[in-house]
Amino acid sequence: MKRLFTYFKWFFISSVGFILILYIFDVDYLLRAVKTVYLKGHTTAFLEDYKEFPNRTIQKGTAQPWAVSKDYNSVPATDKLNTTHKNLQTVAFLVIKNDSIWHESYFDGYTNTSKSNSFSIAKSIVSAALGKAIMEGKIKSLDQKVTDFFPKLKGKFAKEVTVGDLSSMASGLSWDEKYYSPFSIVTRAYFDDNLKELILGLSIKDKPGQQFRYLSGATQLLAMCIEKATGTYLSNYVSEHFWKPMGAENDALWQLDATDFGIEKAYCCIASTARDFARFGKLYKQNGVWNGKQILDRSFVEKSLQPRFSESPEYGYGWWLHQINGKKIYYMRGHLGQFVIVLPEDDVIIVRLGHLKGKQTKIDPHSNDLYIYIEEALKMINKKK
Repeated sequence: MKRLFTYFKWFFISSVGFILILYIFDVDYLLRAVKTVYLKGHTTAFLEDYKEFPNRTIQKGTAQPWAVSKDYNSVPATDKLNTTHKNLQTVAFLVIKNDSIWHESYFDGYTNTSKSNSFSIAKSIVSAALGKAIMEGKIKSLDQKVTDFFPKLKGKFAKEVTVGDLSSMASGLSWDEKYYSPFSIVTRAYFDDNLKELILGLSIKDKPGQQFRYLSGATQLLAMCIEKATGTYLSNYVSEHFWKPMGAENDALWQLDATDFGIEKAYCCIASTARDFARFGKLYKQNGVWNGKQILDRSFVEKSLQPRFSESPEYGYGWWLHQINGKKIYYMRGHLGQFVIVLPEDDVIIVRLGHLKGKQTKIDPHSNDLYIYIEEALKMINKKK
């Protein structure tokens, strides 16, 4: 008994000591990381982790259900597509043709009403919110300076960075994107309970507006500018100007850094359904028009879907861009292989949500599963013709 008491005493002392060290070295966010992710067997954020964080609701209005094609699920998925779903642990795969649901598959207990963390798909939605704030005159233009909203922004080039630089990933911000390192800034941001303080503690260390460099912190800073310009939480702004007018069928959840008055983790973390995420693909496919109403400025949409830098043709303003077999595509993309893909020439929208992402190389900024989802979906559609 004495030996057991001694063991627990030293275990308690060691645990307290470890926690104190975390606070001393200002990495106490790791306690939250261990509790919400690592102890659950994950090495990074996962699809249902939104349940472990506080959230703010993106409220729906009157639902506008998608039309269902007369050929709904009449063509089975190809063998290659099924293999990819199995290997990459897809939970939702949706093909919308001519604005009607043409094919729909769910796995691992998910259904058409199941919420899933979309990760960086949120970046495209934040960019849309920027376009709306410009349309309303609450933000002057893509060229408005970030220091208009945060005069104490740090860094040599702080006075030069614009909201357009943030949206197009040309911010010059001191940031890294090491998702699997517990000590990276992006990991800290995911688990920190004062995200605004963290972001404003960073600096604009490189000259902005010069080149594409994908940094999640840029989107977070952009969201903070939008919140300040509009005077409302980002979730409420997206609800009022997109979720409700586009007829989302379900409320969505946006993760917060803290309870009650926390701010949205805007660079990621909207939990919603495949069907509702697809609505943003339709909005951009229709140049910002929904049910005959221009809810997002056409010129902003067109600019968003063009590369800002010729040497980086893969990105516009909040959207990934590509050409496959001579056809233009654009898409929303999230960690672990979340996609909302738009093929405007074919009038097709593809949504894929799942646990794993395909391979990506330094040569090609687009992962190999993107090609599979597009090519196999088109094979299925063409088989029906």
